[in-house]
Amino acid sequence: MRNIGIFAHVDAGKTTLSEQLLLLGGAIRKAGSVDCGTAHTDSLPVEQRRGISVKASCVRLSWRGETINLIDTPGHTDFSAEIERSVWALDGAIIVVCGVEGVQPQTELLFETLREQGLPVFFFINKVDRDTADARKTAAQIRRRLSGKAVLLSDQTMLLETLCECDDRMMEAYLDGQTPDRAEISSALSKYAQAGEVFPILEGSALKGNGILDVLDGIIDFLPPPDVSMTVLSGVAFASEQDRLLGKGMWVRMFGGRLFSRDQITLPGRTDPVTGEAVPVQSKITQIRAVDGSDTGILRAGEIGVIYGVSDMIVGHILGASEDLPRKVRPGSLRTPLTTVKVVSDDPSKQTSLAAACRALADEDPLLSARFVSATGELNIDAMGAIQLEILEETLKSRFGLTAKFTDPTVIYRETIAREAVGFCAYTMPKPCWAILKFELRPSRRGSGVSFHSIVPGREILPRYQHQVEQAIPLALSQGRLGWQVTDIDITLVGGSHHQFHTHPLDFIVATPWAIQDGLRAAGSVLLEPILEMRLRVPSEHTGRIISDVNAMRGEVLHVEAYEDGSAMTALVPVSESLDYPARLAMTTGGRGGMSVSLHSYRECPLELGHTATRRKVDPLDTSKYILAARSALEGGIFDL
Repeated sequence: MRNIGIFAHVDAGKTTLSEQLLLLGGAIRKAGSVDCGTAHTDSLPVEQRRGISVKASCVRLSWRGETINLIDTPGHTDFSAEIERSVWALDGAIIVVCGVEGVQPQTELLFETLREQGLPVFFFINKVDRDTADARKTAAQIRRRLSGKAVLLSDQTMLLETLCECDDRMMEAYLDGQTPDRAEISSALSKYAQAGEVFPILEGSALKGNGILDVLDGIIDFLPPPDVSMTVLSGVAFASEQDRLLGKGMWVRMFGGRLFSRDQITLPGRTDPVTGEAVPVQSKITQIRAVDGSDTGILRAGEIGVIYGVSDMIVGHILGASEDLPRKVRPGSLRTPLTTVKVVSDDPSKQTSLAAACRALADEDPLLSARFVSATGELNIDAMGAIQLEILEETLKSRFGLTAKFTDPTVIYRETIAREAVGFCAYTMPKPCWAILKFELRPSRRGSGVSFHSIVPGREILPRYQHQVEQAIPLALSQGRLGWQVTDIDITLVGGSHHQFHTHPLDFIVATPWAIQDGLRAAGSVLLEPILEMRLRVPSEHTGRIISDVNAMRGEVLHVEAYEDGSAMTALVPVSESLDYPARLAMTTGGRGGMSVSLHSYRECPLELGHTATRRKVDPLDTSKYILAARSALEGGIFDL
């Protein structure tokens, strides 16, 4: 078996390659077309209508007696979350590079992501049938910009030299004048490619069907089979789907153990808004389907399948222990949403239904982070870009029958504190209640996040109450005095007390945001703006103009590399200044420039260049209203859901 993914910059021909692989692998009788909306891996109506991949899709084929589970991923950066989640399920990957456009900034980001996860990779240079294509030039770009261990298989000298760099025995024989035979070279290439030490480069034309047999052979020879030796239950839910009869289905990659229909599985459950903890839930699997749609009733280590009956499971849930997974499951590592938008229904009476629909979509893509304030009816989601919002608008209408509009995107800032301070609260009235807390707050280095520890003895605040305090810290920091999430702060619990008779189990949950906000007010707020690492590839004649653009956006150019007909550039630019820059870049370069972005860091920003955010819940420093909200609506009155 092989579990592999196909990745590419947008319009490199990735889906067309998938169709050809399915055709030659015997899975379909006729290859579909992206342009005609008949691609088998683009099954959603919106994908067929627009001719782009929106969701990753998993299909099955066979080659040389082996089963191949192939995941075709979106190419557009707005759907980076789909790309990232696909990586969780894989054992190897193919990166498609256009032989005309060459290595694009998104190609670099994809390769780095796959290598960070330790996945073996080989390249397919596509569209070599075009007059302006140059496979050798593209291969040279891959070697220069991605890895010197990438090797064009049609260049035997390059192949042999690269293998000798990896294999001391082969190097010694080569220096002694002994040329390895074809079998030795093939064996060594397979060994080092599967180990992720060499990256083969194939070439062809997916549209014409050229080179497809080599790709199929490469999947078997260059990408490893899954390790099926682990017997402990281990797996991850990496995608979801809706079945008309069975309801919600979760795509699961198993790394160890087995799942059977009728099994009871324990899921983390949703985070309790009061305690901040995930409440475990039990779910019974009602059916298990294989990638080809057959009802198998079992899912083994190394396999990918869909399980039903697990309505509480969401994308990113882990079966078993996270330390048993071979790679990190960390949503947002490829790209994190840095803007938020309000979602408004055309019919105000359907705003609550719209919120439920957005929450359902957020289960499928947790990075959407749907937030609904019932008191005001305001609904917000986090967004990657304009294309994603257009797709969401169509999805809400076609799947849920809801018409919605989105406001202009707002940058998601963060905040920290300016200086050390003490936060205090005494929640002792009106009875019955008793929770006294004293925190010391200190600013910490950029990117360090939040740290918490306590020096209070258990006799003064019982350990179970101190645990509640720690669980409430994320709630307390969800909005600072400027309205943004607080980060880069060190919090120490230095004093306080409980009462043997008057302390209610939730008093310290209520008191923690109160005391923390008191400390934030005393410490002063510093606005932090998100900074993008922008990778650009532009024609030579536009290099100076692009550098000027970066400077005008309060950015800085870190590196410029000139090549034959253009420049590769890396720059740091504030998100707020660059929301429309992809369109401006296309206009400036006549569509010949390309770019990809990822979050680099957060840095201080004058408040006049940014803005504050509206408080979603009652301000804890408005103590009378806060206490009333806490007592009358503990299920949501003071908690940011």
